Amino acid sequence: MTLLDTLRTALKAVISYRIRSVLIVLAMSLGVAAVIILTALGDGARNFVINQFSSIGTNLLVVLPGRAETAGSFPGAILGQTPRDLTLHDAQLLGRLPLVKRYAPLSIGAAELSTANRLREVTVLGSNENLIPIRHMKLAQGSFITQGSERSAQIVLGAKIAADFFPHNPAIGQRVRLGDSRFLVSGILASQGESMGFNTDEIVIIPVDYAQALFNTTSLFRILIEANNHGEIAATKQAILATLKQSHEGEDDSTVITQDAVLATFDRILHALTLAVAGIAAISLIVAGILVMNVMLVAVNQRTSEIGLLKAIGATSTDIRRLFFTEAAWLSLVGALLGFLFGQLGSLLIRILYPQFPAWAPTWASAAAISIALITGIIATTLPAIKAARLNAVAALSRK
Repeated sequence: MTLLDTLRTALKAVISYRIRSVLIVLAMSLGVAAVIILTALGDGARNFVINQFSSIGTNLLVVLPGRAETAGSFPGAILGQTPRDLTLHDAQLLGRLPLVKRYAPLSIGAAELSTANRLREVTVLGSNENLIPIRHMKLAQGSFITQGSERSAQIVLGAKIAADFFPHNPAIGQRVRLGDSRFLVSGILASQGESMGFNTDEIVIIPVDYAQALFNTTSLFRILIEANNHGEIAATKQAILATLKQSHEGEDDSTVITQDAVLATFDRILHALTLAVAGIAAISLIVAGILVMNVMLVAVNQRTSEIGLLKAIGATSTDIRRLFFTEAAWLSLVGALLGFLFGQLGSLLIRILYPQFPAWAPTWASAAAISIALITGIIATTLPAIKAARLNAVAALSRK
C-alpha cells in the first residue's frame, strides 16, 4: 500500500464514521483552545503589568523611608529609635547628585475641595514641577507648577474633578478652596485613568510645601528619582543610599526600589503562572488522547471484516498499523487546527471586551498545543493499531 493509498483510505474512514470523528475532533479542539486562551490570559496579565510600570516613567527609582532588607543589626533600634522620615532636605540633597536627572518629592493625603456650591473629598498630591516628566503625565489645559513657584498657591485638577466642579465654565483661572487654603487653578491633567492603582482623573496636585502644611507634616511619602540614563541606575541607587545614610547620621534606614527590579520580579511570577495554567490546560489534551484510544479500540472491533479484507488482498500488518496511525493523524490535525482557530477567536473576544488587556497567546503556546495534540493522538493509537495488525485475515473475515 503506497503512502497516497494510505492517506486516501484513512481519510475515507474518517469521513465514513462521522460521529466518532466529530467527537475526537471536538475533544482535541477544546484542549488546544484551552491552552491558547489560558496562555493568552497569563501572558496578557504579564504584559499589562509591565505596561503599567513602564507608563509611570523610565529610568525611575523610588526612595522609601525605612529599610526593606534584612540586616544583622540596626543601631537605632538599640536606642529605641525608628527610621527617619524622608524630608524635603533629603530630596534636595538627592537632586544635587550628578547621576540624578530630576527628582520629585511626593506627599499624599486627602482634603475637601470646594468652590461655589460644590464640595467633595479628593486625593491630594504634593510635588514639584518634575512630577509631570518623571511620571509621564500630560496636561490638557493650562500650565503645571513651574520652577520656583512652590510658594505660589497653584493647583492642578484631574480631568474628572475639573469636569465635575466646572461643567459649564473654563476651570483655568478659577479659585477653589482646598482645606482652609485658597488655590488658583493653573492647569488640568489630561484624562489617563487608572495607573498603578491611582486614578489620575480624580486627584489634585499642589506644591509640596503647601501639601505638607495642609497635612501638618514634614515627612514625604516617597521621592521619585529619574536617573540620567538606564545604564547608571545601579550607580544612582548606590549614590542615593550613601547620601541618605550620611544625611541620617550614618543610619542606613532608607530603601531604593528600581523599576527594573520590580519589573523582573513581576515578569518571573507571571511567566511561572502562565506556564502553570498552560500545563493544567494541556492535561485536557491527554484526556482527549485517552478518548482517541478508546474510540479506536472500538473501531478495531467494528472494522474487523474490513481489516480482514485488506489483509486478504495483500495488505501487510505494517500497512494496517500505518492506516490507523494516519487516521489518528488526520483527526488530531483537524482538531488541532480547529482548536487553534477557537483559541484565537477566544483571545480576540477578550481583547474586544477588555481593550486595555493585551490577551495575545504567545507563539510557543500555540505551537506546543498543536504539537501535543498531534503527538497525543498518534501515541494513543498505538494499542489499537497493534491489535488491528495482529488480526488473522481468515478469522477476521469470518467474523460478523
